[in-house]
Amino acid sequence: MKSFEIDLPLFDYVYPNDIVCGVDEAGRGPLAGPVFAAAVILDPSRPIIGLRDSKKLTAERRELLAVQIKECALAWSIAECSEEEIDNLNILQASMLAMKRAVEGLSMLPTLALIDGNRCPVMIVRAEAIVKGDDKVQAISAASILAKTARDAALHILHAQYPLYAFDQHKGYPTALHMERLRLHGVSPVHRKSYAPVRAMLAEL
Repeated sequence: MKSFEIDLPLFDYVYPNDIVCGVDEAGRGPLAGPVFAAAVILDPSRPIIGLRDSKKLTAERRELLAVQIKECALAWSIAECSEEEIDNLNILQASMLAMKRAVEGLSMLPTLALIDGNRCPVMIVRAEAIVKGDDKVQAISAASILAKTARDAALHILHAQYPLYAFDQHKGYPTALHMERLRLHGVSPVHRKSYAPVRAMLAEL
């Protein structure tokens, strides 16, 4: 029988027969587009070299690792919360909901979800939050990579729909380029209207 323990570090709440999934989100800070989350159960017999926090990897390396993760993991799932859900719930609750959806979308049920950060969504499985877990636990690193690459792909699709905003370049983050395009072209249907810079722009109308 396979052991589902994570390699290092060994936490006192991980039991020998735990089926561990790592969970992370991508896209809390941007002014536009959905927030994404992923959950991954790694296969101990098929290790993936180079897993780490997705923000510390190049885009090319993330894409290569994402393919490996999908090929080698025992199970993986990607979920999202829309801009409308973010505006209705707030970004924290929307992120929690996206992570819950990702875990519930796995093809096998884990016994423990290790969540990057300091909060856990309410789920049917046991959960533990790990601050900076995306650089400490490989399953969370894998989830970080899947969430980030999925969100980047979604922003390229939004760029095709709304090319004036250059979503392919800034991915929705409040860069100087993004703010310039917002001032020039106004708020698009995929902007998060509850975020202060977007809200302020709408108030000026």
